[in-house]
Amino acid sequence: MDEDMLEDQRRLVELIEEEGWDVTDLEISAYDSPWADEDDPEATVTITARKPYENDDEEGDGDDDNPYRLK
Repeated sequence: MDEDMLEDQRRLVELIEEEGWDVTDLEISAYDSPWADEDDPEATVTITARKPYENDDEEGDGDDDNPYRLK
């Protein structure tokens, strides 16, 4: 795999983590483009990340009318 692709992958992860996300999975696929006549490879990056959000409601999620909630 091309070193430039790996560096781009690292930079994407850094950008996502700077925004407060935790990267939990990453996959990079390099291939020759079927759409171009060039010999330059292309890459696809799939990133899975999670980010917890604080709940502003003081009593949980605020859906007290939910008939499925145990009280």
